[in-house]
Amino acid sequence: MPRSGPDPANRLSGSTWPEVAEASALGRGLLIPLGSTEQHGPHLPVTTDTDIAMAIAEGAADRDPSLMVAPPVAYGASGEHQGFPGTLSIGQDAIHLLLLELGRSAATDFARIVVVSAHGGNAVPLARAMARLTEEGHPVEAWSPSWSGDLHAGRTETSLMLAICPDHVHLERAEPGDRRPIDVLLPLLRAGGVRSVSGNGVLGDPSGATRGEGRRLLDQAVTDLLGALEDRGAGTVVEART
Repeated sequence: MPRSGPDPANRLSGSTWPEVAEASALGRGLLIPLGSTEQHGPHLPVTTDTDIAMAIAEGAADRDPSLMVAPPVAYGASGEHQGFPGTLSIGQDAIHLLLLELGRSAATDFARIVVVSAHGGNAVPLARAMARLTEEGHPVEAWSPSWSGDLHAGRTETSLMLAICPDHVHLERAEPGDRRPIDVLLPLLRAGGVRSVSGNGVLGDPSGATRGEGRRLLDQAVTDLLGALEDRGAGTVVEART
């Protein structure tokens, strides 16, 4: 039976090693989605960051046939969300080591490797790993979307998930959380985690989220990623906000 899904040739998942060897011979690049498994309020799934990273990477590969998409890294540094059921954090040291070994391995087959991260908690170990891989001469870099608006599980992420996985969004449960700005919240989050400032895990307000807005945000993120890949060299990291 033929494989289903959009452009299976652009997905590492489902590909055989001879198919990957052919892609390698053509000089194709590899996008590695990096997310997390952490609470996103009472209305969004714990896989939200991973789902968003995967959607951006797949959108970019569908537009640019020189790119392939790897299976996602679904766990990240999410200690600030501990205390909410469903949060599975492996910490910054583990993410740093994972990305180092993954980058070294992928560099044996791909001319360019780009880690597409949609979780801000991964930013520090991601930057450290990219710097080390660049020093070692591996063609690995990183990119993250720069969302405006809410910090976590608010209108931005809710809109994105309505566009990506609408069946997994429970708008009837959506409610505002702590809406204070990041400069006020950051020291509180570092001291006591999200639970100390928001009982429902939301940092922002999901009110007004729409599928149309999510599609526009996703389309812009894909465009920004492809533009960044054209404009810059390896080792650059743009931090995500969520």
